[in-house]
Amino acid sequence: MSDAIVVTHCSKWYGRILGLSDISWRVSGGVVGLLGQNGAGKSTLMKMLAGLIAPSRGTLAVFGTSPFSDAGVRGRIGYAPEHDHTWDEMTVFDLVTRLAELAGVPRSRARDSANHALEQVGMATARARRVRTLSKGMRQRTKLATAIAHDPDLLILDEPLAGVDPVARIDIVARIRELAARGKTICVSSHVLYEIEALTAQIAVIDRGRIVAEGDIAEIRRRLGHRPHRIRIACDRPRVAAAALATAEHVARIEITGDAAIVETVDLDRCYDDIAAAVRATGVRVSALVALDSDLGAVVDSLTRGGS
Repeated sequence: MSDAIVVTHCSKWYGRILGLSDISWRVSGGVVGLLGQNGAGKSTLMKMLAGLIAPSRGTLAVFGTSPFSDAGVRGRIGYAPEHDHTWDEMTVFDLVTRLAELAGVPRSRARDSANHALEQVGMATARARRVRTLSKGMRQRTKLATAIAHDPDLLILDEPLAGVDPVARIDIVARIRELAARGKTICVSSHVLYEIEALTAQIAVIDRGRIVAEGDIAEIRRRLGHRPHRIRIACDRPRVAAAALATAEHVARIEITGDAAIVETVDLDRCYDDIAAAVRATGVRVSALVALDSDLGAVVDSLTRGGS
């Protein structure tokens, strides 16, 4: 089987503005998260994957062929853009039905396909509502329905969690995971990093038009292993805890902030062992122990600030 996505030395510029710079990227299947700040190039790359814009240089293949010249492969792609601009006076059902037809579903089956898609995303009871009356979360679920109504093999979801409330986020994440469990290849961009982490361990980090890291979250974190790690020890006597750890050779720095000691270490495993020993020896009562730079957000921030 060929990779679902193969991007080879792709660049894209708009006049004198560089959108993407010499990107090469492969996605074999499953769910992958595309992470980066505003203007990093996420939407440009996703529009290319959907066959909407062609690279200025390089090649891109989806399921082994070009989405720019092959209408058949475009029919295997479902795309939900970041923006909400749509036909607001239409009902939810009519919108999904019409977009299913545009995606290649025969008119005789489009209504059934729309109903099925709306059921999958939890919008069946709102099918008769005008799009303009929907909340942000309902709009995002409706966009997801338009992307899946023609049963594509590849889903391109640009910021599907942006601007929605926590309850809607949980629901949309669950819907995406259900689609992944059915064998769809899904590329999701987001600023909501912990939801991406809940969806998949496979990520690509894009910054200033270049992919600066890709692969498993743990592997990317190990790439930053030479950097000091920070651990926050919230406890009843932070100065006592700090004093017990201050002489350890792996400790580079300790900071006291309120009810916590923040330890900077070059050896994370040894530091955890020494913290446990210090707690036993001093009787300090620890209420929380947090690795401040081991979460996905810190990894992305470190990479996009010029990390290796």
